[in-house]
Amino acid sequence: MIGVYDYTVILTYLSGVSAGLGILASLGGGGHPYIGVFFLMVCGLCDAFDGKVARKKKNRSSYEKKFGIEIDSLCDILAFGVLPACIGTAMIRLCPFLKEILIGETENRRDFLNMLVLYACMLIYLIAGVIRLAHFNVTENMRQDTEEGVRKSYTGLPITSASLIFPTVLLLQYVTDQDITLLYFVVMLLTGFLFISKVKIPKPGLRGIIIMVGFGAIEFLLLLYELSTRQVP
Repeated sequence: MIGVYDYTVILTYLSGVSAGLGILASLGGGGHPYIGVFFLMVCGLCDAFDGKVARKKKNRSSYEKKFGIEIDSLCDILAFGVLPACIGTAMIRLCPFLKEILIGETENRRDFLNMLVLYACMLIYLIAGVIRLAHFNVTENMRQDTEEGVRKSYTGLPITSASLIFPTVLLLQYVTDQDITLLYFVVMLLTGFLFISKVKIPKPGLRGIIIMVGFGAIEFLLLLYELSTRQVP
């Protein structure tokens, strides 16, 4: 078979599987649309350690290294690009005035305009994510041709930050009576622009990764508790 199937890519594949499950859960009509965010956080957990696991193998071939970069980016666009957009689509189904459009109970032009704006936010976010990952792949391949070791910083916000940003936004729904659908899409648009910005982001070390994983674990437990005790509007 073509491809790589050893332990160096197992977490990346698990992230891709989690992303696929989250997309299906978010778009499916039978389950709670916010379930997708739990899969998003699982993707973030896998991504936090996949690079460190891959680098444990010292004798990786050039093909294995380049395959690892490519498969990681492909799974990342599913997990942190498509999945957040699908979660947004699920939120549209819950938003009262947008729900009327979906079931054909309104002909208000402003409502349709609002819907188009939200879909435009999702498309901009997706394209920005693709551009960010393409830029990363090119620059990382160029860097590896001239340098050893790992990079020290990123240009632009890493797309994997979506695994912490969007769960944080969803948690706001449980502390306010106001629908946060529009806020979700505003944050999505801003995040997309940060993906392709020239801001320098230091690459976190092991301590930083542990802190982010701990923060994500707290978010996961809070969302799980709220989902089990309340009905999200």
